[in-house]
Amino acid sequence: MLKKIAVGQLKLGMHIHEFCGSWMDHPFWRTKFILKDPEDLRQIRACGVKEIWIDAQKGIDVAGPGKQEAEAQIDTALQQIEEPPPQPSAAQSPKVQPTSRKEVPRVPIAEEVQRAAKICAKSKDAVVSMFNEVRMGKAVDAAAVNELVDEISSSVMRNPGALISLARLKTADDYTYMHSVAVCALMVALSRQLELDEADTRSAAMAGLLHDLGKAVMPMEVLNKPGKLTDDEFRIIKSHPVEGHRMLLEGSTAGEIVLDVCLHHHEKVDGSGYPKGLKEAEISLHAKMGAVCDVYDAITSNRPYKAGWDPAESIRKMAEWSKGHFNERVFQAFVKSIGIYPTGSLVRLSSDRLAVVVEQSPASLLAPTVKAFYSAKSQTFLAPELIDLSRPGTKEKIVSREDAAQWGIKDIDRLWAE
Repeated sequence: MLKKIAVGQLKLGMHIHEFCGSWMDHPFWRTKFILKDPEDLRQIRACGVKEIWIDAQKGIDVAGPGKQEAEAQIDTALQQIEEPPPQPSAAQSPKVQPTSRKEVPRVPIAEEVQRAAKICAKSKDAVVSMFNEVRMGKAVDAAAVNELVDEISSSVMRNPGALISLARLKTADDYTYMHSVAVCALMVALSRQLELDEADTRSAAMAGLLHDLGKAVMPMEVLNKPGKLTDDEFRIIKSHPVEGHRMLLEGSTAGEIVLDVCLHHHEKVDGSGYPKGLKEAEISLHAKMGAVCDVYDAITSNRPYKAGWDPAESIRKMAEWSKGHFNERVFQAFVKSIGIYPTGSLVRLSSDRLAVVVEQSPASLLAPTVKAFYSAKSQTFLAPELIDLSRPGTKEKIVSREDAAQWGIKDIDRLWAE
C-alpha cells in the first residue's frame, strides 16, 4: 500500500516508492528502494524534499493517507482549472497587462508536425554549436539566436502541440540541447496564455532557449552521470544558473528578462530553491514561468539516469508540488496552455479503449482529440480511430490516465505524430 508521508516521518527500513518533488531536487538516480543507509536518510532530509511516497507492503509502515485518496484530490484540483479561478489580490498575483499581439492562424497538428520536425533539427544544431563555442571560451551573443527564436515562436503559434511534443521526444544524449529548445517553445505557449505582449513573449522565448547555458561549463562526467550524484557533484550542478548568468553578462547582449530567468529558474515560491532561496514576492513573473516550463520538460524527457514520465502523469505530479514549488496562477495558465492531457498522453476511454492524445480542444481541457487504437478488454490492437471528444453528441470521454509500459505498448509517440 502506497502512503505519502512527511520527510520527518521517514526512518530506516521504509521502502521509498517515490520522492514528492522534481527529481532535480534530490541526488538519487533511483526512487524505489529500501532505506538502509543512514547517510541516505541524512541526504534526503537535507535536500529540501518535503514529502515522500512509501510502500508499506515492502517496508516499515506509518500511519498516513493512502495513494488513492491523495490522487483523487489532485485530479479534482486539476479539473477545476477549467473553471475561471477567483481573482487573486494584487499582492498575490503577478501583474500581467494584456496588449495587442500579432495573431497567427492556427493549423492542424498534422500540417505543422513536419515543419516542426525540421525546426527541431535545426534548433538542436544551433544550440550544440552555441554550447561548443562557450566551452571554447567564446563570448555569448544572445542576439545571434533571434532568427531561431522567431522560427520556434511561429511554430508554437501555428500549433503548440506539434513542436512542444516533438521536442519532448529527445534522447538522453540530446537532453541538454533539446531541453533548451523545448523550454523556449513552452515559454512561448505560456506567454500567449498569460496574454503577454510581443516584446515580453520574445524575451521569454529567448530566456527559455538560454536558461541552461551554464550547463555548457559543467563537467560532462557529472552532467551525464547515469548513477547517483554525490553531494559534491550535486553542488556542482546547482551552480549552473550562476555560471550561465555570468556568461550572459559578459556577452553584454542579453536583456534583463533573459538574465533573470537564467539566474532564477530554479527558485521556488516557498524559498527552498536556489541559488538565492527567493520566496514568492521576490521572484519575477518570467522566472516563475521558467520554473514551470523547465520542470515539465525535465520530467517528461528521458534522462541519462531516468526515463521520462507520461505527459498527463507529469501534469498531475506538478499539481501535487505546486503549493511550494510554483506560483499558482502561472501553473494554472501553464496547464491551460498545454492541456490537462497534453499531446502524447495515454488515456483510457469510457468504451474501455486506450487512446493517445493527438491535439488539444479550444472548447475543453478535458476533451481533446484522441486516437483510439487498443482494446483494454481483449488486449488487442484496433484500427486507429480519431475522435474529437469535444464534438457535440460524442459519448466517449476520458476516464483515466494509463501507463504504456504496463500495457506493453511501445512507440506510442508514433501514433500521435503520424
